[in-house]
Amino acid sequence: MDDVLRRLDRLESLAAIQQLPVRYALAVDGRDLDAWVGLFVNDVDCGRHGKGRPVLRGIIEPQLRTFYRSIHLICGHRVDFADADHATGAVYCRAEHEDAGRWVIMAIIYFDDYARRDGRWFFTRRREKHWYCADWSARPTAPFQDWPNHDLPPRLPADFPQWRDFWAGGDVANVTQLTEEPIW
Repeated sequence: MDDVLRRLDRLESLAAIQQLPVRYALAVDGRDLDAWVGLFVNDVDCGRHGKGRPVLRGIIEPQLRTFYRSIHLICGHRVDFADADHATGAVYCRAEHEDAGRWVIMAIIYFDDYARRDGRWFFTRRREKHWYCADWSARPTAPFQDWPNHDLPPRLPADFPQWRDFWAGGDVANVTQLTEEPIW
């Protein structure tokens, strides 16, 4: 019976964790900052800025004011459990942003850490990385960053652990616009 309960808890936990990115997208796109910060643990570490939800809100609100509308489409979600109360995940996302008459699209992946506290699952950390930013009417081209006033250098695919090994010593001139290895 313990095994059945453990498996049931794992399935319920998976379902709860998979709702976090969807709730995140809805909160960002609806500019519901209270809902957005409520998806993170109370003592979320915001690095050099400090800790806590109020600090996180102070970071995200000015960023959200740099574009008017946004649409975040969640495309896939991998979850790996470390134990019954901690997990990591990767979430694919395609985002669109209206910014001063432009529509900017991004291909994103979020690398997440999750924790269960008092019976609820939360983000403890989200790290956004992307392949490109481009105006919707143009295809992405090197250097794959076309969003004025947003310093968002693309980190993918080079940040995938096996990427560099896969292409090491290979001739990439026929398959990419990059003429040299980007320096991240």
